[in-house]
Amino acid sequence: MKITFLGTGTSQGVPVIACDCSVCQSTDYRDRRLRSSILIESADTSVVVDTGPDFRAQMLDNRVHKLDAVVFTHEHKDHTAGLDDIRAFNFRSKKDMPVYATPKVAEQLRQEFAYVFADYKYPGVPRVKLELISNNAFQVGDLAFLPIEVLHYKLPVFGYRIGDFVYITDANYISDEEKEKAKNAKVLVLNALQKEQHISHFTLEEAIAMAQELNAEQTYFTHISHKLGRHSSIAKDLPQGINLAFDGLQIEI
Repeated sequence: MKITFLGTGTSQGVPVIACDCSVCQSTDYRDRRLRSSILIESADTSVVVDTGPDFRAQMLDNRVHKLDAVVFTHEHKDHTAGLDDIRAFNFRSKKDMPVYATPKVAEQLRQEFAYVFADYKYPGVPRVKLELISNNAFQVGDLAFLPIEVLHYKLPVFGYRIGDFVYITDANYISDEEKEKAKNAKVLVLNALQKEQHISHFTLEEAIAMAQELNAEQTYFTHISHKLGRHSSIAKDLPQGINLAFDGLQIEI
């Protein structure tokens, strides 16, 4: 299984446009942080987790030619806004795109993309097939997804375990029961927004503590705000086995 980090950033914190902060001015490619999303590829199946506003650019940057499904973590726009651009994959596959979402996320998608779900569709609109999920395992091709329910302040969000890979974003609380699903993976991906306290995201310190508790062989931090600082300065102080992810990073599991 190959994991590609399509984006490791967030809409939180300092805006990229017209910004003169050190991260925005950095020439280090690891400091280019599009909105958080990953591509999971097995021998037979290619799945994107979340389609944020940067989805089209991420597909082009990574030359993704095949996409079998979209799986959503939650309904916030920085994770859903790019859904319209799945239409290119409809054109290639001549099929509706399976979209896996909780009923609440599905309701939000129907509101935001009403034209996609209209009874009488305008020619060329994206074609999707909603697959409703709950906090139970589900299958996408040859990939088995186990939801991990976390809290983003008071909003329930799904992380996922796929074999020995765990992906959790937009969290600041994980119950003991849900932690058990995430423990002892080969690779854990966890959000680490910034150093300062935040109402709905793990800080860097909190993310390090959670990573150590979940005890993965290797942890990567994602959903990184510009407020966290440059990749090079943060990475050198992280504990062994914990690294910052960056856009375009690929790992094999």
